[in-house]
Amino acid sequence: MQQSRRDFAKKTAIVTAGAAVAAGTSVLAATGNSSYQGDSNNGVVKGTSRKKEILYKKTATWEEYYKNAK
Repeated sequence: MQQSRRDFAKKTAIVTAGAAVAAGTSVLAATGNSSYQGDSNNGVVKGTSRKKEILYKKTATWEEYYKNAK
C-alpha cells in the first residue's frame, strides 16, 4: 500500500513538472521575447520598465575605493 502511494506521487510529480515546462516554452514562444542573436538586437532583450537605472553614484566611499585600487 505504501509503495503504491509513493509511485503515484512520483508519477504525478513527473507529469506536473513536464506540464510546467511545456507551458513555459509555449508562453515564451507566444510572446516572441527571446534572446536570439540577430542583426537588430545583438541578442539583447530590452525591458519595458519605466524606472531609471542608476549604475553608479559618486560617493566618498567609492572615491576612496578607486584611489586605493590604483
